[in-house]
Amino acid sequence: MAKPEQNLYFLALIPDGPVLTEVMAFKQEVKDKFNSKGALRSPPHITLHMPFKWRVDREAQLIEKLSKFKFDQYPFQVTLDGFDFFEPRVVFVDVAKTEVLTHLQKELSMFVRRELKFFNADYKDRGFHPHMTIGFRDLKKAIFPEVKAHYQEQSYQRQFEVSGFCLLKHNGSRWEEFRSF
Repeated sequence: MAKPEQNLYFLALIPDGPVLTEVMAFKQEVKDKFNSKGALRSPPHITLHMPFKWRVDREAQLIEKLSKFKFDQYPFQVTLDGFDFFEPRVVFVDVAKTEVLTHLQKELSMFVRRELKFFNADYKDRGFHPHMTIGFRDLKKAIFPEVKAHYQEQSYQRQFEVSGFCLLKHNGSRWEEFRSF
């Protein structure tokens, strides 16, 4: 018997217009200067829940369940503060890890486990390190020192308001915003 068709999804915060445009420009710069295009396969985002598979025939149920998530601290501000790195290949816009942002991620994670029955999720429950990736694992190790030097010299501080989260869906080649909650 064939397995039911599944799609990939994840949950994230998507910045508003100006920040979205600026961070997208950083992703394009990494592609143009350092030949790393992996980060262009998704819009700028802060991951709240790692990618997961969900049956296509139950997509409406997924949306219905996620729409029931309530967070009493909306709206709040997210602060972007410079660039940082996950060596040896990832560069990102750093996000201030505030109490409210951490609380949102924790509450949403617990909600997903309870409501979507992700008790045996096949990923590790890593610590939450909010960031927006602009250069991905396809960066060559040999040029990483150059990438690091380039972004360590730059300053970038912005804020944007968060009033909900987004469900992203993989279309076979890239991640797209699918629903906002």
